[in-house]
Amino acid sequence: MRVILDATVRAEMLQHAREEAPNECCGLLVGRRGLVESAMRARNLQSSATRYLIDPADHFAAIRTARLNGQRVIGAYHSHPASAPTPSDSDIAEATGGRDFLYVIVSPAIEQVAGYYLRNGKVDPVEFFTSLVP
Repeated sequence: MRVILDATVRAEMLQHAREEAPNECCGLLVGRRGLVESAMRARNLQSSATRYLIDPADHFAAIRTARLNGQRVIGAYHSHPASAPTPSDSDIAEATGGRDFLYVIVSPAIEQVAGYYLRNGKVDPVEFFTSLVP
């Protein structure tokens, strides 16, 4: 699957991850299927270097803001502060967003961003592009 991820949105997620390190950061992705138009920061209720829990109030605020702009929440992001942006066992087990919900993992340690669809315990990597033309 190909997904368009603007370089500015990528940079915003990496900056958020750097600011929250050594804890994981988290947030919501807004746009439409196949296009991430913005990333909205959320509070991590876990305050942990290895776990995250998006504050439900932030999640609802992102949904409201997206709807006002004719968009929707299409995914979530979080960071792995000291490791590669690969889904952990808990990331896979706790993925409850649905089959078209995009999960992005940000690694500030190596300046990488990776995306996945996590479906029924399976990991489907996403190929990111910065525009419609690869």
